[in-house]
Parts: sequence; C-alpha cells; structure tokens
Amino acid sequence: MKDCSKYAGIIPAFYACYDEKGDISPKAVRELTEYYIQKGVKGLYVGGSSGECIYQSVAERKLLLENVMAVAKGKLTIIAHVACNNTKDSMELAAHAESVGVDAIASIPPIYFHLPDRAIAKYWNDISSAAPNTDFIIYNIPQLAGVALNPGLLKTMLENPRCIGVKNSSMPVEDIEKWIAGGAITFNGPDEQLLSGIVAGATGGIGGTYGAMPEIYLKIFELATKGENLALARELQQDANQIIYKMCSGTGNMYAMIKEILRLSGGPDIGGVRAPLLNLTEEDKEIAKQCVAMIAAVKAKLA
Repeated sequence: MKDCSKYAGIIPAFYACYDEKGDISPKAVRELTEYYIQKGVKGLYVGGSSGECIYQSVAERKLLLENVMAVAKGKLTIIAHVACNNTKDSMELAAHAESVGVDAIASIPPIYFHLPDRAIAKYWNDISSAAPNTDFIIYNIPQLAGVALNPGLLKTMLENPRCIGVKNSSMPVEDIEKWIAGGAITFNGPDEQLLSGIVAGATGGIGGTYGAMPEIYLKIFELATKGENLALARELQQDANQIIYKMCSGTGNMYAMIKEILRLSGGPDIGGVRAPLLNLTEEDKEIAKQCVAMIAAVKAKLA
C-alpha cells in the first residue's frame, strides 16, 4: 500500500464558479478556494461531477484549475478530474494538471459506449501517461458512467505504478472493502455513508455536499478515525443525510441549491449552474433557507 497521508481527510468536490454571463469566473474560483482553506479541509477535488465538468470546454476546465492552484498550491491536496469522453482531450487536461502542480489526477471511465475492460484500462493508462509524475485515481461511479470497476480491472490498473487508488462513489460499502483488499487507497464517495466508509477503511472522503457544510463532515471524519464518540458520529451522519434529502427536494439541480446555500451562509457568490442543469425556482430558494437553518442547528452541536 502506498503512502496515503496527504489524501487522508475531507476533500470537498469543488463547484463550478460562474459570472453573471455564465462564464467561468476566476475571481469566484479564487474566493471559493480561499473559503475552503479557511474551513480547514484536507484538499479539493476539482473538475468532477460537482464541477459540472461534462458541460465545460477543455479551455474552461484549464482556467478553473489554474485559479484553484494559484491559491491552493502548497496549502491543500489537489486532485484534478481530467476525464473527457475522448482520450485526446483527457490527455491534454492530464498534462496541464501536472504542469500546474496537482497532487493527483482522476478519471471516470469513458461513457455512453460500453467498452470492454481492456479498452477502459488503455484509456486510463493513456491519460496517466500524459502526467507521468502524478498519482492517478480511478473514479468509480457506475450509476452515472454506466460501467463499474471490478477486481480484475483494478488489478490491471495497479500494474501502473502511478495508479494509487479509487474514488468510490458506488453505494455498497462492500466495494470500498473490495478495493482496499485489492491494494488501492480508497476514498468514500457517497456523502450519505461517510461514517460507514471511514469505518470500513477508506482513507478519506470526497463529496459533493461537503462544500455546503464542511464542519459537519470534518467532525464525522475526526470521530470515525479516532474511534471516539461514535454515537455522536452516527447522529451527525444522520443529520447530514436529512440536510441532503432536503437539498434534493426542490425542482432545481442540487448543485444550484448548494451554491445558494453557500451564498446565504456567507460564502462567495459563485453563480448558478450551466444548462441543461436547472437553476432554482423561488420555491427552491425557500428550501435553501431551510437547509441553512438545518446546517446551523447541527453546527451548534459541535461547539
């Protein structure tokens, strides 16, 4: 097992930051990065699902990462998700990520066409070859990618010395145990089971709702890793889950909801979401206010 200390902790999935025209806002990117540094998180996962990556151009993804790195380099562990739905663009983003000094790159498998394992392994290894001095992390999210990691494919990938582990966003905690047994550093993906994932042996957590309430997840991680007051850890996990369910109860996209929660909580204004994702209705904005109140009530338990 490779050294995983720099990956051990809470790593929020970074959100896309837009200006009033819907373009990437370097200013907002830098403000959001600084916001998370002040919150005390371990790192940031940039350019993944929460970052609306599949709706952005290669140039936009580079611009966003460059501005994260301008603030975070040397302060946070940065994992850049670089996958596009073709190898050439993915390799370009991988090389760029290495050039700006990220700690690791990550990739989902190719989507739409259901490719055999050998094609997926080639895709990932080609991406990794474009960043030969940078750790590579498999992103397993079968419910969206349409293809699931399996032990044989993981074994093949771990023959690549740069491949260190898996960001696991499938729901079974058993999968986390499976990848750890296979020799991979593993990150818990589903926010609703952070406690279970850490207890099962995950090195850290990468999550899409962490950025809206990092203090809660930081406490869950602390309690789980120390094995102290697991009753409180369970209570906080259930609290976080209820907030997630409330976030998802509107008609707008969950990331639009999170961005509004951030703004209402004193975080930076990072705009809305990019079409075809739906922005919030007026009714949704009331739900965001309820989420802010719920988060504040849970944070009061941490004092």
